[in-house]
Amino acid sequence: MEMVNRPYASAFESYAVQHPEVLCLSADLTSSCEIDGFRDRHPEQFLSLGMAEQNMLSFAGGLGLAGFRPFLHSFGVFLYRRPYDQLMASVAYPRRKVRLMGFLPGVTTPGGMTHQAIEDIAVMRTIPNMTVLETGDATEVESVVAEADTVDGPVYVRILRGSVPRLFDTPLKIGKMRVLAEGSDVLVVTAGITTEEAIRARNALGRAGVSVRHLHLNTLKPFDAAQIVEHAASVKHGVITMENHLVAGGIGSMVAEALAEAGLARRLIRLGLQDTYAHGGSRPYLMKYYGMDATALVAAVERLTGQATGIDEDSLAAARVDAVHSTAKAEAL
Repeated sequence: MEMVNRPYASAFESYAVQHPEVLCLSADLTSSCEIDGFRDRHPEQFLSLGMAEQNMLSFAGGLGLAGFRPFLHSFGVFLYRRPYDQLMASVAYPRRKVRLMGFLPGVTTPGGMTHQAIEDIAVMRTIPNMTVLETGDATEVESVVAEADTVDGPVYVRILRGSVPRLFDTPLKIGKMRVLAEGSDVLVVTAGITTEEAIRARNALGRAGVSVRHLHLNTLKPFDAAQIVEHAASVKHGVITMENHLVAGGIGSMVAEALAEAGLARRLIRLGLQDTYAHGGSRPYLMKYYGMDATALVAAVERLTGQATGIDEDSLAAARVDAVHSTAKAEAL
């Protein structure tokens, strides 16, 4: 598996320098959001708003009114929890072309509750005029900048940083889910970092005689419910969703809504955070602890199909372990 170092940093700089109306806004997390190099090389397109996210959202709304397209960079939690009123009134309601680049989605940070965006999909998908995207690999991180900037309105992106695996060879396209496998027994729907975990489990499940249909989502709003229903109708046993998020209000809820509204009777298992905050720890540890990894998927498949697969941890592809944050980068968070 190819690993790409800081794909967002190079992709944003390459795009922004070609579009002077694109501005780079930082909320005092410049290095942590990989825009420190852009700040140093292109100060005329860079604005530091300090640790004042409410002001940054209102300011971005004004920039949008003036014809600029600001890209806001912070940890996801600081782009919607703290400045929710300003997000609604200054950005979403007037449909400003503001791009909210939310770093550290879910359990991708050891920072605990204050830094983990675990309910952002549930919140952001309910906001009128808002587009919600999630990146799952280096290719999607590289292509999401230009793709997000095509939207006539605000966009929220769950973005990956640091060393990111390359899983796909085609760019992210809004509204185009990826069909990664076309099995007939179980439908698995994933997004973000859970896609890599599902890929880890797929070969072992195939060897055990389970045919998996696997969809990767990068567009969470607008949500293609019709496609989900079509794929769900083509499998025998049911649907499993995996998400780096609370199951309430997230992808599991979106799929449940789609199935219910279509009147399609299929069993559904939702893997993700189950009405809990996540504590601090490495990403592999947290995904295993909260039942969001390849092993959890195998167990869910066994529950759904009613058959034992005999798959243990040794049967799965090796888990990828990221370097510890504090030694891998200057800013531990």
